[in-house]
Parts: sequence; C-alpha cells; structure tokens
Amino acid sequence: MKIRKIMTAITAAAMAGVMMAGCSSGGSSAGSSADSSSAANNSSAADSGNASGEVSLTVWGSQEDQEMLKQMCDAFAAANPDKKYTFTYGVVSEADAQKEVIKDISAAADVFAFASDQTATLVDAGALYRVTKNKDQIIAENTEASISAASINDELYGYPFVSDTYFMYYDKSKLSEDDVKSIEGIMSKDIEGVSTNFAFNTDDGWYQSGFFFGAGCKLFGEDGTDPTQCDFNNERGYMVGEYLIDLVANPKYGANFDDSLVKAGFAEGTLAAAVSGTWNAGEIQASLGDNYAATKLPEFTLSNGETVQMGSMANFKIMGVNSETKNPLDAMALAEWLTNKDNQKLRFEKRSFAPTNVELANDTETMNSNIAIGALALQAQYATVQTSISQCQNYWTPAEAFGQEIIAGTCTKDNLQEKLDAYVASVLATLG
Repeated sequence: MKIRKIMTAITAAAMAGVMMAGCSSGGSSAGSSADSSSAANNSSAADSGNASGEVSLTVWGSQEDQEMLKQMCDAFAAANPDKKYTFTYGVVSEADAQKEVIKDISAAADVFAFASDQTATLVDAGALYRVTKNKDQIIAENTEASISAASINDELYGYPFVSDTYFMYYDKSKLSEDDVKSIEGIMSKDIEGVSTNFAFNTDDGWYQSGFFFGAGCKLFGEDGTDPTQCDFNNERGYMVGEYLIDLVANPKYGANFDDSLVKAGFAEGTLAAAVSGTWNAGEIQASLGDNYAATKLPEFTLSNGETVQMGSMANFKIMGVNSETKNPLDAMALAEWLTNKDNQKLRFEKRSFAPTNVELANDTETMNSNIAIGALALQAQYATVQTSISQCQNYWTPAEAFGQEIIAGTCTKDNLQEKLDAYVASVLATLG
C-alpha cells in the first residue's frame, strides 16, 4: 500500500492529506485462514436466503447507539414487509467488538459495529462474512480510504459508515482563536476558575502518536506496512519525549484525561481545552452552550525551536456481518441499510459523526455547519490512517507504558533515550 493523498473524504479538505500509515491491531497479510473458514459460507450465501419469511437477527452496537439502532432496524423491517423480522440488541462498543466476537464467533451478533483497526484480526479469525451483495455499489458510495480500511487482499469485509479522528474542543469564553493555535498559547494563560488549560490522554497510544507524527516520526515506515521500522527513538522522537516531560510537569496540563474527565471538566467550567472526538460533541456542546468551539489540534515547539503541527491517528467505524450467521442475505441487507446514506446522515445529525458516504462527505456546506465535523475536517489533513499489520499488536502496550512513565516521573530527560529505545524495541519485537 503506497503512501498517498486521499482526496475523497469528509469535505473537500477533510481527509485530504491523510496518510495511509499508522497502525492497527491486525495483520494486512491476514485472510488465508479466514478465506478457508468463511469463504465456504460465502460461496453458498447467495442461495441461502431464509425462505420461511421469519428472520431473527442479533445486532450489537455501543450503548450510545442503542436507541438509534432500534429506530433504524424498525425502519428496515417496515421497508421489507415480505418478511417478519425479529431483532435482539446487545451493547458491545466498536472498541470491544473484536474481543467479544472472537471469544465465540457462533455466539456473536449477526451484525455488529467495529473499529477499522480490527478488520484484519477479525478476518484472520474467520469472523467476518465477505460482502457479496451489492459490493460494487457499496464501494462506489463510500470514500476510498474507508473502503480500504474495510478490505483485506482486495476483498470487502465490511460496510464503512463513520470517519474518526480527534481534534480539540475549547471554551471560547476562556481561550481565543489565537490562543488555541499552539499549546504554548493555551498553557500561557492564567484563567480564573480553570484548573486545567489543556487536557490530553498522554498514555493512550492512539492520541500519543499525534505528537510523534507531528514531529515527522514514522510508525512502521513510510506507509505503515514495514514491521521492522519505528523511529520514535530518533532525534526528533527524543525532542517529542522532552516536550511531553515538560508538558506533564506543568500543573495546567491534564495528562491523563479520558472521556469522562473531559466531559466533567467542561461541565464544571474547570477545563479550557481538551483533545477528543465527535462522539463527545453533544455533551460538550450542551455544557458550553454559546461558548462551545472546536478546531484542529494545536502546534507545538520542539527544543530546537522548530514549531510543528500536531498529527493524529484516524480510523473508521465499520459494520460487519458474522461469518456464521444463519441468515447471511438478510444480515448483509441489514448491514447495508444501517450504513446507507440516509442513516449516515441521521448519525451526523444526531451524534455529529462524520460520514464515509461520498455524496454526504462532499456536501461541504452541511458538513461545515457542524462545529465538531468542521474541526475534524481541519485536522484530517494532518491525520495518519491506521493500517492493518499484525506487528501493530505490539504498539499499544509500550505506548501506554511510555506515557505512564512520563506521568509518574520515572521517565526523565536523563533516561529518556533509554526509555525510547526500550519503547521501540518492544514495538518491533517478534510477535509471540
């Protein structure tokens, strides 16, 4: 997969410049085992519709999506009156889908949402049903990057429906547009009633990578597919480490803010700016009211005096069909329905989710009318799309450990190079 600019995404500018690199928790060469385990199911699928007219399907989604999923499934049943559909719903987030599905594929949902960094692992486990119904139409209707994220070895294994990366929310009664251009500008302010000027999840590899990418470091080479390459311990990676050590030492920095702390901080008025994604847009907007604002991630200045733009990791939400479903045609039809243009638009309107549907993504006026989506579009040009190589299984734990050591103060400028070398060695270690 060669590095390239992807010119089809959230707006004319959104996801333009997104690099096909980064990492995921699966393997790009996966699929051989899945091909043998699920291809047999797929080959007979086209003729295996449920002739009885009564179909039961289990659907998994996040807690926040339950009401919307039920609404969409009811609409699907109403649009297909020739069959009697019964739906059972389960709460499994996109982040947890891989773990829960692989635990027992036969007991997993017929249709479930998952994060795109899980595609290869799910395919390798034989858990995903290859898309055989309306494949060309699905490919044509969604952005190239999202289709790539749902594919292994040129075979489509899912239905993309949301573009994800992170950006910065801020309280514009506390920070100006000039202030939020840089971390230095944010941190320099003394703000009455605010205990945290800038909040970030330092020990989460998805977020932490944004500092390294901003400095020009590469994870698994130029295109994210070389399992022998990670340069987070080079000279520029060292400067990132220095920056993070100084930032964590600043009492105005929130070093370990997860979603709950971010939302609570804005609600209480003790937080000025924080890095998060569209999934928190509704609650943050409700807390800030007229002072609600969002923009791309800020710039930061390295120890050599160079100012760089923070990068980010980007991925997608994908709807998958269980390879062991008893109703493959119905499950595929439902997955396609749940991710069609109308339902992507509904997610945009209800949850501020950026669509992968090309027509919606290119409606710049509508997309930019949403503050969070506009911010995502600004940041997307600096984002690196996660790829799927199995070596990425080795990334998340060392990234977390490195962040935790900085927060704990056990990673210092005196031992920083040693810590970075250990970080990279763990990332590149032979998979067990």
